[in-house]
Amino acid sequence: MAGAWSGADPTLKTVGLMGGSFNPAHGGHRAISLFAMDALGLDEFWWMVSPGNPLKPKKDMAPLSARLISAKRQALRSPIKVTAIERELDTVYTVETLRKIVARYPKIRFVWIMGADNLLQFHHWRRWREIARMMPIAVIARPGYDANAIAGPAMAWFRRFVRRPDQRHHWTKWSTPALVFMRFRPDPRSATAIRRADPTWYQRTTNLGTRDGVTRKIVL
Repeated sequence: MAGAWSGADPTLKTVGLMGGSFNPAHGGHRAISLFAMDALGLDEFWWMVSPGNPLKPKKDMAPLSARLISAKRQALRSPIKVTAIERELDTVYTVETLRKIVARYPKIRFVWIMGADNLLQFHHWRRWREIARMMPIAVIARPGYDANAIAGPAMAWFRRFVRRPDQRHHWTKWSTPALVFMRFRPDPRSATAIRRADPTWYQRTTNLGTRDGVTRKIVL
């Protein structure tokens, strides 16, 4: 069944959403986001820095404020907004966060952006089909994950909802579920490698808090 999210309104702002730990944020996040903005014709891009990822261990997770600061540094002089809105919404799972964001910002059209590595494990996300019915999804190729992601459990369900890449600029007109694959040049940068080389990177950030790019509140 097609979702209620269909039809285009040119007066609505278009925003790409990408969630993650950003532990830390790096130039690869920025490059992929700016690519997606251009490919999909977006007005803005929001990085949702998660207070805690249920699918990732807490052991090496830097404080939220440090991760926000690292993300804001990478987002300088760009249409990327950095937010910890999950903390304000008091949500843990992506499906809960997106449901509340859509309700809070009814005059924005959202598209969910994720890498092929997330598509590979998407069937483990809580109520993942509900996420797919809430907004279109754009999957960005990630070396080493593409083949497995395409053959994965989530794609068995998504396959009939896949849109051609040359239709991506029309995503606001799509009924949901809808998924489009986008090719991006391989980027070797990774937060894991950065942490391995510099495990105490977050200790060099100030602990005075930073302003949320979406809610405009101070995050400590």
